[in-house]
Amino acid sequence: MRLGAAYGKLLSGESVIRDFLTIGIDDQIREKVYLQAGELVLDVSGNQWLLGLDPRVIGIWIGRKESGEDLAGRTEYTLYFRDSASSGDALASGKSASSGNAGIVKAAIARSALGILKMDYIDRIEEDKGILFLFRIEASDIHHIDSLRARLLYQKFYKKPGVSFERLKAVAAAYTYPRRVRIISFRFDDENNYIFPMDLLADIRSAGKYLLGMRHSNQVLKKIMEVKKIVVAEAPAGCKSLIYQLGRNHSASPPPLDELPFGVVTTKQFGFCLPDWVESYKEIRIAATRDLGSHMLLCGDWTEDVILKPATPRLHHIHFLYFLHQKGSRLAYPIVQ
Repeated sequence: MRLGAAYGKLLSGESVIRDFLTIGIDDQIREKVYLQAGELVLDVSGNQWLLGLDPRVIGIWIGRKESGEDLAGRTEYTLYFRDSASSGDALASGKSASSGNAGIVKAAIARSALGILKMDYIDRIEEDKGILFLFRIEASDIHHIDSLRARLLYQKFYKKPGVSFERLKAVAAAYTYPRRVRIISFRFDDENNYIFPMDLLADIRSAGKYLLGMRHSNQVLKKIMEVKKIVVAEAPAGCKSLIYQLGRNHSASPPPLDELPFGVVTTKQFGFCLPDWVESYKEIRIAATRDLGSHMLLCGDWTEDVILKPATPRLHHIHFLYFLHQKGSRLAYPIVQ
């Protein structure tokens, strides 16, 4: 065993240290995420997404009936990521805590938090059915493993230009909540069919909205913004190797369709191409954009969820440090190799 692998195994029990682990799960995600804004405490588990990386930007969707207007104008925003619900979660019912018990609520939620993000409000996008709030992560804390081991792992395996320890903590905290990998399809002529995976995105089903955080370095971003159409598909976790092979298609000229190692299907309205193993897709019309720094936020609308096959466990990313926390637990998610 090489020295680096031996050192990694000593610190983590794993001989291969990576950024993320891939797991196969359905919609029943057990992790809980709470937003604390002053005295207001909300369960935002299924309505929070990482949408940009430099700076780190979190989007949170608040429905019109969920105190969306009350969230604005606060002086303090904190996001707490927990492994699973506990008895203390009964205090966080999605309603504003009174001045008398706000501290109790915050303490109960924070007590077993594995990731904590301190955030500043930067923008909002108002829709008929709710408001998308955008926050910049200013500080973070993680408790997946003891702080000394986390620091040593960072120094040996994660430290590189552009990746500070603070950045590692923020990303690790955000990926305590599993982030689903989906397939993106875009086409602007007969010879350029782009098919690639993404996990910085959000499906707001209650409002028929889709959010995509796409890097400015993505060579097709400008074309997508011109055409204002994109397709997002759900894919089975069992196709991980094919999904990862597609990762090159957003940074290089895509291969001809007849050179792909699978067949394709075309979507109903746009005629974009998708792998024949995807299970469903949505055709999205881009309605608005926001520059988030390293990423451009694309906000779109969809009207139909086209089902092709029965749903199976989908590919998700969790951070390696969260995986270390889960190791040995009977509740650990199945790893997709």
